[in-house]
Amino acid sequence: MSVGAPEVELFENCRPRLEAIAYRLLGSASDAEDAVQDTFMRWHAADRAFVETPEAWLTKVLTNICLNQLASARVRREAYVGQWLPEPIFAGDRMLGPAETVEQRESVSIAMLTLMERLSAKERVVYVLREAFGYAHSEIAEILDLTESNCYQIYRRAKQHVAGDRTRVETDEATARKVVEEFLAAALSGNTDSLVRLLADDAVSAGDGGGVMISLPHPITGALRVARFLRRLFEPTPEKWAMIGGRADLFAAVLNGVPGLVIVVGDRIVTVITLEVTTDGIAAVHTQANPDKLERLTRHWAASEHADPLLVGW
Repeated sequence: MSVGAPEVELFENCRPRLEAIAYRLLGSASDAEDAVQDTFMRWHAADRAFVETPEAWLTKVLTNICLNQLASARVRREAYVGQWLPEPIFAGDRMLGPAETVEQRESVSIAMLTLMERLSAKERVVYVLREAFGYAHSEIAEILDLTESNCYQIYRRAKQHVAGDRTRVETDEATARKVVEEFLAAALSGNTDSLVRLLADDAVSAGDGGGVMISLPHPITGALRVARFLRRLFEPTPEKWAMIGGRADLFAAVLNGVPGLVIVVGDRIVTVITLEVTTDGIAAVHTQANPDKLERLTRHWAASEHADPLLVGW
C-alpha cells in the first residue's frame, strides 16, 4: 500500500520518540535506526484504514521488532569479543529522548543501559516504557499482549534488578568540563593517589573494543586497581599512537548525561571515556573504543562546533 505525504509526515513526527525508545531498549544507535526503519516499512505496507491510533500502532510494532532484536542480540553477545558496552551519544542528540525528569535522564545513562542488560526482554520493555516515557501499565499491557497486573509485576521485578544505592550528580557542559579536566590531570600526573582520590571506593572500569581495539576482557573493580589501570592507559607511547592512528587531541563533552573524554585523531573519534559521577566520587569509568559504536558520534562531531581541546597532540 502506498504512503502519501500525510502518512510520511505523521511517521516523521513520531520518529524521534520511536528512536529514543529503540535506543533505550537496544543500547545501540545503529540498531535503533534499523528498528525504526523496519517500523516505517511495516507502516508503508499496512492497511492504515484499520489503524485507529497511529502512534500506538507504531509503538507496538517497534516494540515487537526490538523484542526480536533483543533475543538475537543475546546470542550475538555470547560470542562477543571482550566486554559489550552500550553505544554513547552526545548531549542534544534526539535519540536520547525526553530528559525532563531524573528517571528519564537516568534511563539513558551508560551505567543504566549496562544494568538493563540483566533484564529479560519483556522486563526491559516494561521498564523503559514506564520509567522513561510514562506509559500507563494498561497501555504497556496492550502493547505486549499481557494483563495489566502481569505488567505491573514485571515492572516491579525490573526495578528491583536495576535498583542502585548511589545518587548520581547532575551534569551540565561547564560541570562536565571541570570534572574531565580534573580527571585528565590526575590520569596524566603518573600519581596513582591523585586518581584514587577522585574514585569511589568500589569504582568499576570497563571497556569495549569490539575485538578490533585492545580492551579489558573483564571489568576492574576497586579504586586502587582502577587508578593503576588508568595511569597506565594514559601513558603516551608510540604503540598507542600506532593503534589509534596517530597523536590525539582530547576534548571534554557530555554524553548520555555524564561527563566524557573524547579522544580524536584528525576528524575521527577513536575513543570515548564516560565518567559516572556520584556523591561518593567517580563510580564507573566506561571506555568505548569499538569503531562501529563511534560512527554516529564521529558524524555528529564533524557536523558540530565544540570547545577548545583540553590537550593537543597526546
